[in-house]
Amino acid sequence: MKPPIHPYYGPVAFRDRGTGHVFVTRSTLAGRDSDARVEVDGVSYPVVDVDVSSDSHPFWTGTARTLDSEGRVEKFQRRYGGRA
Repeated sequence: MKPPIHPYYGPVAFRDRGTGHVFVTRSTLAGRDSDARVEVDGVSYPVVDVDVSSDSHPFWTGTARTLDSEGRVEKFQRRYGGRA
């Protein structure tokens, strides 16, 4: 790729702020000016802190709550079905 028109694409460590889990992947965020680095398996990587990852997201951890367990029709019948 041509350097003047394409951003640098290299290895970056993403760290989940909630759990502290770190995973390494490639991203264009590697070229950002940041002094924060983390060592993973003896190699130092620039680190990007994220609020939610698959390690802490309720859908992937199995702690997701169902807001409406009843169907809309059943909920309507429960509220208004008994009235004459």
